[in-house]
Amino acid sequence: MADNAALAQLLNIMKTLRDPELGCPWDRKQTFSSIVPHTIEEAFEVADCIESGNLGELKNELGDLLFQIVFYAQLANEQKLFDFNDIVTQLNAKLTRRHPHVFDKQTALSDDELAAQWQAIKAQERSAKTASATSSLWQDIPVNMPSLSKAKKIQQRVAALGFDWPSYHGALDKVSEEVDEVKEALAHNPYSAHSAEELGDLLFATVNVARHIKRDPEQLLRSASDKFSTRFEKVQAYLNAQGKCLESATLDEMDAAWDEIKKVK
Repeated sequence: MADNAALAQLLNIMKTLRDPELGCPWDRKQTFSSIVPHTIEEAFEVADCIESGNLGELKNELGDLLFQIVFYAQLANEQKLFDFNDIVTQLNAKLTRRHPHVFDKQTALSDDELAAQWQAIKAQERSAKTASATSSLWQDIPVNMPSLSKAKKIQQRVAALGFDWPSYHGALDKVSEEVDEVKEALAHNPYSAHSAEELGDLLFATVNVARHIKRDPEQLLRSASDKFSTRFEKVQAYLNAQGKCLESATLDEMDAAWDEIKKVK
């Protein structure tokens, strides 16, 4: 359970940091907009702790992320918009509303039924925000959301409306179709706007496959990037052991080193 005294102390520390006379100069000059980059950075650091298995550091990183929320709450309180308690109260109501199978009727649902219920509830929430029949389906999807996550979000939205492949097979076939279209576009003019558009379609289709097999595309690409980086560092070490360096090694030499590294599990 949360320690109310510890939470009260945290909120008071934040208030003191923002005090016009006694507070920290850096904290006093911050705004909603100026803190956003720090919030994003802290979220990535939490994800990095979890994905790297560094759970010993997770408590510290979660604290840094919580501080971001407390900071926003203090700024809002100063502007008489809302306070930390309002955030928690609204969150409690949302969690209860979005889990009727737990808090309303104790009902066992499959993963597919849970996903359908979740999308239906969120659709109701969007409708409640605006009575306009012309409101956008994407109105609550952040403009600056990472592109892979945004693609997944859009696909989930239309899937909830019934516009979806029955299984990953159809999504995978679509990837093959997009690959052919990319090849055709590149053969005509690799630097054209059309080639770029087709590559975008291929990325979007690939995200759909990841969604169908219940994987997060951002995590998948991060893992692939990390795997490549680790292997390439081993390529560098392999070449160095042969008295060579990356800057002077030929492509054939790097390819050969890469193949050798891949053999080692």
